[in-house]
Amino acid sequence: MNTTRILGLDPGMAMMGWGVIDARDENLTVVEYGGLSTPSKWNTPDRLRLLYEGVSNIIERFQPVEVAVELFVAKNLRTALMVGQARGVAILAAANKNLPVYEYTPLAVKQRVSGYGRGEKRQIQEMVKIQLGLKNIPKPDDAADALAVAICHTGEMRLSRLLKNNCES
Repeated sequence: MNTTRILGLDPGMAMMGWGVIDARDENLTVVEYGGLSTPSKWNTPDRLRLLYEGVSNIIERFQPVEVAVELFVAKNLRTALMVGQARGVAILAAANKNLPVYEYTPLAVKQRVSGYGRGEKRQIQEMVKIQLGLKNIPKPDDAADALAVAICHTGEMRLSRLLKNNCES
């Protein structure tokens, strides 16, 4: 079976978490993870440019073949707009590299990673640590969230392949 390299993104204006994993069959391996931060004093266009360039650089450096992005649901309109803009530039960076982008709700990510859609943040982070065979929970928290999105994507793709193979049989 081939290895699939996936970039997971947890969008945010102040901090965008990212994580790159390799998926081969049932085995998941962390390649690298981190966070892209923007100065709060900067204006929005400059912050968005920094995020776009950061995601573009990550794509260039790690050469993922698929990108998984978390959808964000906010009660606060201002927060929703800021995160939506950050999501947009992340998706644009992937689209400009002709990479397929998959989007997952927080509920779907929690369900896929922990088996429970209402899991607490700490529980999800612990499951990320376990599933990726890490000694510690990835930091910053946004990177752990991005890795959870990538893990979710591998599960969804595995399920899609199983269903497709079952239908073709």
